[in-house]
Amino acid sequence: MPESSETIIIAALSTLTPQQLSDLTASILHQNRHHHHRISALLSSPSSFSLTLHHLQSLSLHHKALLIAKHLLTSLHHLTSHFHPPPPPAHSSTAINHRDLDAALLLLLLCEVYQDSPEILNTPRSEWREILAKRCSDDVLKLQSCFGVHYGGALLPYVEMVVRCWRFIGVVGGVGRKERWEVGAAPAAVVALPTVAVRGGGKECVICKEEMREGRDVCELPCEHTFHWMCILPWLRKRNTCPCCRFQLPTEDVVGEIERLWSALMKIGGTALACDWQ
Repeated sequence: MPESSETIIIAALSTLTPQQLSDLTASILHQNRHHHHRISALLSSPSSFSLTLHHLQSLSLHHKALLIAKHLLTSLHHLTSHFHPPPPPAHSSTAINHRDLDAALLLLLLCEVYQDSPEILNTPRSEWREILAKRCSDDVLKLQSCFGVHYGGALLPYVEMVVRCWRFIGVVGGVGRKERWEVGAAPAAVVALPTVAVRGGGKECVICKEEMREGRDVCELPCEHTFHWMCILPWLRKRNTCPCCRFQLPTEDVVGEIERLWSALMKIGGTALACDWQ
């Protein structure tokens, strides 16, 4: 029976040291407090709630998925921040601003309440704020109970939230598809690539099929495959993958970054589970 995504992510996190897990838990609790503060402030102001709900309702399903995608990307950066190498900071094009964060948090809260109480759609919208505020208060009490709890109290709900977001944008946003579209590597990631001198000679650049001569400066990707600079730069403008092993470099595409970080977590978790079975 295939393991669930939650199980695989928890297996990946189990490879971190106790100190790394402690730091990750503290980071997640800090983010949760920040999000609860924003949603509580939103629900305590009738005008702010009305404006945010109107903004949310004006968005197409695609743009709602993009909101959740940016929120998910931030969460995946948190979950992978203590692995080596850590993910680079989110690019401005993939970061979520305060207005969209409020809308994303409200959308997630609405989905959560609807899942438990579908009848909310039959209640007047003038009552939604009170219903959501009650749910938010209950969530804050649960968050407070996490203080002093070791890893599971904060990590498990966070992982469940991440998986729910992944599934949501998988349905409406296209992530997790079998055939991924090509996206270019982030310029900042390309600029950071090191130059190394060819040693030994006789090695071929797989892009142009010509020899990389000894002593010549070439580009080395994090996977340690090397290429002529003049060959790899046009390649990385169109694709964020290594031509040899499909290692993924960071990208400025939101969905591409989600899939890159998700794949990394699945790979680490899958390896950890395989070791446990042996």
